[in-house]
Amino acid sequence: MSRRVSIIGSGFAALTAVRELRARAPHVELTLIAPEPRLLYFPSLIWIPSGLRTGDALSIDLRDFLARLDVRFHAGRVIGLAEGGRRVITDRGEVENDALLIASGGRFLKSLPGIEHALTVCEGVAAAEAIRDRLAAMDGGTLAFGFGTHPKEQGAMRGGPMFELLFGIDTLLRRQGRRSRFKLVFFNAAKEPGKRLGEKAVAGLLREMARRDIATHLGHKVLGFEADRVKTEGGDIAADLILFMPGMTGPAWAAESGLPLSEGGFFKADGHCRVEGADKVFVAGDAGSYPGPDWLPKQAHMADLQAKTAVQNLLAALDGRPASARFKPELICIVDTLDRGILVYRSETRALILPPCRLFHWAKRFFEWLYLRPYRS
Repeated sequence: MSRRVSIIGSGFAALTAVRELRARAPHVELTLIAPEPRLLYFPSLIWIPSGLRTGDALSIDLRDFLARLDVRFHAGRVIGLAEGGRRVITDRGEVENDALLIASGGRFLKSLPGIEHALTVCEGVAAAEAIRDRLAAMDGGTLAFGFGTHPKEQGAMRGGPMFELLFGIDTLLRRQGRRSRFKLVFFNAAKEPGKRLGEKAVAGLLREMARRDIATHLGHKVLGFEADRVKTEGGDIAADLILFMPGMTGPAWAAESGLPLSEGGFFKADGHCRVEGADKVFVAGDAGSYPGPDWLPKQAHMADLQAKTAVQNLLAALDGRPASARFKPELICIVDTLDRGILVYRSETRALILPPCRLFHWAKRFFEWLYLRPYRS
């Protein structure tokens, strides 16, 4: 009897799981569920404002990839689950399974007053292009950059792209000979922003800001936004353009899933990527809340590691075997500055940061090509 596995999502964790499943279980009946068969390469959205990348280059049609791996695609938006995850309910019908992997990603919190006045680069191509167009139309002014977290789940943040956007736009304005007409301000509720990267990384990033004459407004809770300012407990920041990455929460349909959720609204998982209390339901990537160190990142590399772990344990569950695989908590990122890159690494035993280097910028560009290669037609 053929075993049916459903995967929700079409991002990093979902596609890594597809490849891992096909390698380990070629005869499994595999269904991918997402609104459309497309991968958006989020890490390179930070290059759209400078023109280094276009939206078309980062949005990959997956139909050929899915056909090559004999994966059925169900086009639909998930609105809930039934029978403990054995049925996935979408706006275009239902999909039954014998095991389920949730890899749908999370979403940004939009609870701060006036959040509509801020642009969030990781919301997609349209947001990144809006930043590009707004910046190109400005003769000068103040640019405010910041990121937040979930008040009930402090690790639910994505700060790295904001450091990249900050340094990248600084580099772009210098190339254009316009930097003297702009004031750049970085704001954050924490006194040591980016601490999940490690203390050395925080110090290194703040040094880089000082070297680039970027002002900071740190240690003050963000209260909201207006069209021309960021409001904080430590005073307002006048701004002509606000670039802000809100904290994250789980997918909108999580509350309708019947599965246990963390305080931050993510699917509650154990170290094997199993959703607690659920039978043959696993989670990987930003949709989940996992045990581990307080710096456990929500990033593509971690999603890939979790996806591989989830697949191994999902197949074990289908065979009636206990889960044994665990993911390694690990943070690897290159904070790009448009012409250089700052390498940051952290594990449970080691943390390091290497200074800006042209090699790391090109390494990030090469990794993009290498990562997308299996999914391109």
